[in-house]
Formats: sequence, C-alpha cells, structure tokens
Amino acid sequence: MRVLRWFVLVLATVFVSISCKDEAPAPNNPNDSVNSWILENMRFYYYWTNDIPAAPTKTLTPDLFFESLLSNEDRFSWIQENFQELLNSLRGVNKEAGYEFVLYLDGNAPGNVIAQVLYVKPNSPASGTALKRGDVITKINGQTITEQNYRTLLSQIGEPHTLEYRPINIESGTFGAATPLQLNTVEFAENPNFYHTVFTQFPDHKIGYYVYNFFGTGPTEGSTVYNTEMDQIFTNFKSAGITDLIVDLRFNSGGSETATRNLASLIVKNATTSDIFVKRQYNEGLTQAIINDPALGPGFLEVKFTNKAQNVGSQLQRVFILTGSRTASASELLINGLRPFMEVFLIGNQTVGKNVGSISLYEENEPRNTWGMQPIVVKSFNKLNQSDYGNGFVPNRFDEDNRLWIFPLGDTRERLLNLALNEITGLQIAGRSAERDLTTRAAIATSLDHKPIRNQLTVDGEAGEALRQLLMRQP
Repeated sequence: MRVLRWFVLVLATVFVSISCKDEAPAPNNPNDSVNSWILENMRFYYYWTNDIPAAPTKTLTPDLFFESLLSNEDRFSWIQENFQELLNSLRGVNKEAGYEFVLYLDGNAPGNVIAQVLYVKPNSPASGTALKRGDVITKINGQTITEQNYRTLLSQIGEPHTLEYRPINIESGTFGAATPLQLNTVEFAENPNFYHTVFTQFPDHKIGYYVYNFFGTGPTEGSTVYNTEMDQIFTNFKSAGITDLIVDLRFNSGGSETATRNLASLIVKNATTSDIFVKRQYNEGLTQAIINDPALGPGFLEVKFTNKAQNVGSQLQRVFILTGSRTASASELLINGLRPFMEVFLIGNQTVGKNVGSISLYEENEPRNTWGMQPIVVKSFNKLNQSDYGNGFVPNRFDEDNRLWIFPLGDTRERLLNLALNEITGLQIAGRSAERDLTTRAAIATSLDHKPIRNQLTVDGEAGEALRQLLMRQP
C-alpha cells in the first residue's frame, strides 16, 4: 500500500510539473506588451523623439504611459483604446444625431448656457427634423444647460437624447417658443462637401462659394468618393466661369493630407506637378530611414501638386478663405501651401496654429492589442520653407463670428460670407442688421471640440501606409 501511495504521489507531482510548464506564468505587468509596442513606435516615429524619457514607467496603463512619453511642445498627439474607432473618426464616421453647435453663456440667465446650432448634416437623424442653423438649445435630456453641467450633458448626445430649443425666425429677428425634440443617433458618415453655389447677381463677378467641413477622402479605407465629389464641384465652378472663389473652412479643423492636396491642386494658380505643395520634416532618424528605404526615398519628403483638369486657378486673382477659431491643421496647411503661388485673403477668426501632422499607428492583426495612437511625426513647410504659423494665421479681415443672430450658410446676409462678397465686389451688399450684429458673445466651447478628428493633419493613403510599414522593414 505504501508503494502504491508513493507511486500515485510521484505521478501527481509529475503531472503538476508538466502542467505548470505548459502554462505561461502570469505576467507581473499586464500592460507590458502594449506599452512596449507604444514605446518602440514612438521612439521611431515621434517628431520629438529626443524628448522621450530614457526609462519610462511601463507599469502605467497604455493611455497614461503614452502621455508620459510626450514632449512639452506637443499639444496634439493622442491615443484611444479601439483603433477602429480612431480610424472611423478620422474618416468622419461617428455615432451621432448629426448637428454641431457652439456654446455661449446665456446673457438673460446668469450661470446658464445656450447651445446655438451651427449646421445640421444632410441625411442625418437631425436633418429629418425642424432643427436648423441658428436655433438655440436650452435643455438636453430635460436638464437646463449650465456652466456646471454642460460637459456632462454633452457626453450624453452620442446616444438617443431629447432637446428643448427655441427656433430662430430670420425675417422677424426673434426666437420662437421652447420646442421639444427627440433625436436618435446612428453610426453616421459625414460628407465634408457640405454646400456649394455660384453667385451670378453681381456685376463683373461670378463667385464660387464652397463650404468644406473636414478633410476626408471617403468613409471607408481606400475610398475616394469625397474627393471625386469635390472634383465635380470644381468642374461646375469652372464651367460656370467663376472669377472669384470663397472657401468656407470656419468649421474645418483638419483631416487627411491626401484630401488637402486634392483641394490645393484644384485652386492653385500657375503650378505644375513639379511644384511643391508641402515639404515634410521628420525626426533625424526617421528622415534617414525614409531616404534609405527603396519604397520611399528622398522624394517622400516632398508633396507636389497633382494635375487637375478641374483647376480654377487661372480664373482667379486671389482666393478667399473664411476661418474660425477651430480652423486648424490641414486647413492651415492648405493656406500655407497656396501662399507661394497666389494671394490668400483670410476673413474670420484667428486659426488654431498647428503646423505639425500625425500618422495612425495600430496593430491590425493582433487581438491582444486594440489600441490606436495618433502621434505627431512631421512638421510641414511650404515651397518657400515657411512654417511660421504655430500661433495661427491672423485674418486680413478679423471677425470672431460669434453673434447670436446668424443666417443660413450661403445666404448673402450671413456675416462672413457677406464680408467676403463686399471685399470682392467693392459693394456694400445689404442684408445684415447693424443692431443685431452688435450682440457678441464669448464662446465657451463647440461640439467640434469633442470630435477626435479635431486639429488633425494625417499622413494617409498610400503614403501613410508606406510610412506605417517602415518600422517593420528596419534591419
């Protein structure tokens, strides 16, 4: 019996030993794998790579670890746990009801906040309601918006929610009675080509007007549908014989470099495919890796204009761009890249000041790592080596565009458009009410501030993918 017990004990010990060898020991740091990936990519790609700590604390959660690597000069790099959501947001795909707004203090009720609708997106849930630009929202989910709760309430509008709003009455100059509204949300792909028209009622001028709300090529990977639509808009401008062009970027806080290049190539005057739109400056190690890589080479450091049959540059003396306090990044790249070739006349508010760009980094086929990061990797210069807009562009005609009385986009009475039309024609085009225009307000925030695409210039498309694969090709 003793021999049998001894034999069973030995077998049990052997079984346990074998089982322990088959199972990997529990890691002391569950974040080690993801943080190692973050650190390796940041050291290779990050524009301020020399500022990364020599021995960062890898036991932090990935988001905090990422933040611990950032330079004090960096205002724009970010990371999120789901890389697919990151990629979707950069393409303008978000769960939403389909309206954007600006927040002001309510002058009639201290401590309260009002949200004025800036625009409603076509084909969105909100577009099927009476909600429109200029309407003033006072309640979300039954709660009055205040200085204390507006952040909490804004976090709720990505799900079905209710509003109480007062509709603007353009002709009478009043706001109507409080109106309830129930809104659903969907995974919505916003089309950045919001509005375009040609004004033909002015002597000696045919004026193209184009509202473009973010830089995107299409709603899915590889899609160019938005660029194709942009090309068609400029085909219409060209066939109409426009003599002047107004590009409205007041709500445009950036996006795709590919889309920016496309728009620049449609507008630029007297440029060829040999002319430089933007020069890219990377960190020293990455620059050398690019130059040495057969798939990239020195030519990757320059982005040149493309040949566009729809180009209207030869028809223009200058281009007018409407700007806002959220106009940033890719929008500023467009302004800077066009300036060596033509006069760019800015009307509106001072822009954000972002002369750097990012790349989307993620592990597509690694289920244990779902994180995606958008680190700054490049600084942008134009043909003349100018990149001096880190504090934003100051408009030729400054206007904060923060009056409570606002007209529809495309209405010649709408303030920034009206200023541009006056500048172009030399006329004082009637429509704006001087009394209403006197009421100005300081914006607390906008709904655009909460979109991941804000303040973005992304090296995307074939260039972005080639750059993203570069680290894996290193010896």
